[in-house]
Amino acid sequence: MKTTTEKFGATPHQPSLWTRADALKVRADDPTTTQPLVRADFPVLSNDVFIWDTMPLRDLDGNVTSVDGWSVIFTLTADRHPNDPQYLDEDGNYDILRDWNDRHGRAKMYYWFSRTGKNWELGGRVMAEGVSPTAREWAGTPILLNDRGEVDLYYTAVTPGATIVKVRGRVVTTEHGVSMVGFEKVKPLFEADGKMYQTEAQNAFWGFRDPWPFRDPNDGKLYMLFEGNVAGERGSHKVGEAEIGDVPPGYEDVGNSRFQTACVGIAVARDADGDDWEMLPPLLTAVGVNDQTERPHFVFQDGKYYLFTISHTFTYGDGVTGPDGVYGFVADSLFGPYVPLNGSGLVLGNPSSQPFQTYSHYVMPNGLVTSFIDSVPTDATGTQIRVGGTEAPTVGMKIKGQQTFVVAEYDYGYIPPMLDVTLK
Repeated sequence: MKTTTEKFGATPHQPSLWTRADALKVRADDPTTTQPLVRADFPVLSNDVFIWDTMPLRDLDGNVTSVDGWSVIFTLTADRHPNDPQYLDEDGNYDILRDWNDRHGRAKMYYWFSRTGKNWELGGRVMAEGVSPTAREWAGTPILLNDRGEVDLYYTAVTPGATIVKVRGRVVTTEHGVSMVGFEKVKPLFEADGKMYQTEAQNAFWGFRDPWPFRDPNDGKLYMLFEGNVAGERGSHKVGEAEIGDVPPGYEDVGNSRFQTACVGIAVARDADGDDWEMLPPLLTAVGVNDQTERPHFVFQDGKYYLFTISHTFTYGDGVTGPDGVYGFVADSLFGPYVPLNGSGLVLGNPSSQPFQTYSHYVMPNGLVTSFIDSVPTDATGTQIRVGGTEAPTVGMKIKGQQTFVVAEYDYGYIPPMLDVTLK
């Protein structure tokens, strides 16, 4: 198997590399890059459903957008089953952890609305049952297209396979709330090709999901980020000198890190409506470092491209590690080269005392970072936990050049709009 740098040959760009040397600089519990502790007495958005990945309604420039004064978020959502026999333990008590861990298999897209950018009210499902072509509706991006309220929801249709799709509908407002209408015809856009992006046939543990369309502030074209893995049969990838980077003596052994093949993918639209797409080589690869670069997204600031993605401790390769959280990279142009923020890539990680407290961070252009609560310890030993499935406290972050700094903490699920659109 060729190395990442050799693989793509004569292409529009060469992928930037998140190297093992970069990852060796990751430091947990640095206060400038660590999410504040989430209290175990956190409020729950709903006792009827779990929510996790949160997708604020936005425009193609990345601005979080309200409509007629109503903020709107989309979430991956699953019903809670406190009375279902399969989620009761031998004493008849609700096993919420097992229910929570099973949520991905029944994930659906729901929406919520608010006048305050918090205290969200559940609107319901975006698509009626049977509209989506697959069993699971996984994360993506809702885009407000115009002042008529038209919305393109890009998301991942999963099982069977994994396909980037979109469905168009409309947001309707009244003085009492928000509803979603339409969203009746799902259009498949593209799937992994096996040449640039790994397919399920090449690796049963592959990832291909999380579409994030955007308008490039420089060339004005419509592009899309997504999570992928570098193409090739599982275990065939080579972790070469470029992927290892400038490591000190004694750190050249990569173990079984050839199984870590994450990348941030990119595609360009051939049309103005985003119905016809061409996949391009990845913007960033993490071969030998990590196996997941989920929910990639940009913040455009000071003429630079700030690329953010989320990842886990358990998806790191042998010999490197880091906390669950958001990682970031910066470049002067869309196609790089990208360098890791803070020297390592770590932007906002969980504290080591609560390693699973939050996940699926989303960095907004106003410096606010939203995420969901996964699980929080309720005793000193950490053996007892409280499952979340709800919005975490929002964190304020400053970006300065190639560094980031945690500077504030806000209320649970605080996602204020950056602009408001009056519907016609």
